[in-house]
Amino acid sequence: MNETTPITPPDYNREYTLGWLKRLLTTPSPTGFTHDILRLLEEETAKLGFRMERIAKGGGFVRVEGTSGGPALAVTGHVDTLGAMVRSANADGTLRLTLLGGYMLHSIENEYCLVHTRDGKTYSGTILPMKASVHVYEDARDQKRNEENYVVRLDETVSSKEDVKALGIETGDYISFDPRAVFLDNGYIKSRHLDDKAGVAAMFALLEAMSRTGARPRRELIFFFSNYEEIGHGSSYVPGGAEEMLAIDMGAIGDDLACTERDVSICAKDSTGPYDYEMTNRLVAHAKRLGLGYAVDIYPRYGSDASAALRAGQNIRAALIGPGVAASHGMERTHEDAIRSTYALLAAYALE
Repeated sequence: MNETTPITPPDYNREYTLGWLKRLLTTPSPTGFTHDILRLLEEETAKLGFRMERIAKGGGFVRVEGTSGGPALAVTGHVDTLGAMVRSANADGTLRLTLLGGYMLHSIENEYCLVHTRDGKTYSGTILPMKASVHVYEDARDQKRNEENYVVRLDETVSSKEDVKALGIETGDYISFDPRAVFLDNGYIKSRHLDDKAGVAAMFALLEAMSRTGARPRRELIFFFSNYEEIGHGSSYVPGGAEEMLAIDMGAIGDDLACTERDVSICAKDSTGPYDYEMTNRLVAHAKRLGLGYAVDIYPRYGSDASAALRAGQNIRAALIGPGVAASHGMERTHEDAIRSTYALLAAYALE
């Protein structure tokens, strides 16, 4: 890329970024049910002075014109989350469910949820094992964790399939999980769906900074917000003009990985193979220059929007960064330092 003096990223707006993250976390968006959050993004980009366009399968993108021309950089993050769908109603008025996305079933055991009907109603419920009480079932502790052994108990007076149908709940209705978002004074943030709403918050931190300061990139930026990443085809289509894609997604933590909840992760390789050598080198150089807490890691059980784009045959180079997130696809936790560092690394790369 450019050999001119590296830029200093615009000042990070902490209040804006964390406030926006809270709004993202509290807007239900299980994969396939993302219309509300995409409308929220559309409204927010307009407030910042940009325009979000939509693609046929629902995702949105924002083009920011560059000052020097040349091929664009696509920056992608996903707004869809893990969730479930109503499979059927049981004879006792509980619901069977089917999973959306890859997670351990016991990670949603005893979780509060919402059932979203196709005519716009919302019902509260709780996800429970079928044998939910040790005071009743001798083998309650031994039942297998599989879909057949979990139900949604509705917070309504229902005791039959007919009662459920009378509420307007049908097969194929969506189920979202209570994020239980908590922002602690010491900077830790614990919530479901930090994957990838923490990454999307970092992307909006850059849009806000460009709106506030007037900073502009040398090359065109395409901010792309995908809505099917959790099932593998989020950014399989990329709006035209990009030769590079920088995916912003969570950094995994555990086993032999170096990333912590206060770091920005730079992924060198995931389950689909290595990321672009030159892009990764530039990201590492920026992280060192800015003195960021960062880690370079390999994720053998992970795929990203950039992976989806490459598998779909997009002619791009790709790299992956994001805030470190503990207990991914469970009760997740990160730290605001990781989001700030992700913003700084994204801004340095996007504006170089």
